[in-house]
Amino acid sequence: MSRPILEVIALHPEDAIAAEAGGADRLELVTDMAADGLTPSRETFAAVRSAVDLPVRVMLRASDGFAAGDAAAVDALCRRAAALHAEGADEFVLGFLAADGLADLAAIAALIEVIGAGPGVDESRWTFHRAIDRAADRDVLRRQLAGLPGLDTYLTAGSAQGVDHGLPTLRAQGVDHGLPTLRAEAARTGAPGYEARIMVGGGLRLDHLSELRAAGVTAFHIGSAARPAGWHGSVGASAVGQWRLALDAPVPVG
Repeated sequence: MSRPILEVIALHPEDAIAAEAGGADRLELVTDMAADGLTPSRETFAAVRSAVDLPVRVMLRASDGFAAGDAAAVDALCRRAAALHAEGADEFVLGFLAADGLADLAAIAALIEVIGAGPGVDESRWTFHRAIDRAADRDVLRRQLAGLPGLDTYLTAGSAQGVDHGLPTLRAQGVDHGLPTLRAEAARTGAPGYEARIMVGGGLRLDHLSELRAAGVTAFHIGSAARPAGWHGSVGASAVGQWRLALDAPVPVG
């Protein structure tokens, strides 16, 4: 059985180097965390890719919030995505909601066409990010996205308010407020919309790991938890190393 995936948010090459040294498996590359993470420059991506050997998932998001904007805004983001893809980016993070609180399929389809997501060995892979935690209906959204090429991960805290509030949704015990838990989702594995991996992030702490791993979660995403000085400082290799050690420990039983 493969070890759990640890993804770390990086803002620049120094973050990426520290994350790799600490044992991260993958990076999410963003800029402007004051807006919860926007698309980085092509130059930053090139510098990070040159600095480390880790896979790098690049954020595709032009403004705070989870609306893609009008046609001009989507076109502009597509141009940035195309430039990043031309630079060598082949893993991405994206996700937009329409006015009804469900997936903005037009914006998503435009982007995945640009980034080369499609059948074949070299297709780009992508994560649907925490827009799922703001969706009007998580189940409906996942069914909307079923079969989209390249989608292999949902990043979720189980709640827009973070993992503390989302644990009832994430843990494999019953159903909370009508939202499917991991066990319910696992029971439907193979059903449209439930093939992608669940990655937990958003206020994630080390003390959450025991419960989440027992629930069957195999992928984890950290941002400020990897930064001893918070967002004003850089990723710390030792902080990432703590998470690596915790995730490499045996899964709790009982």
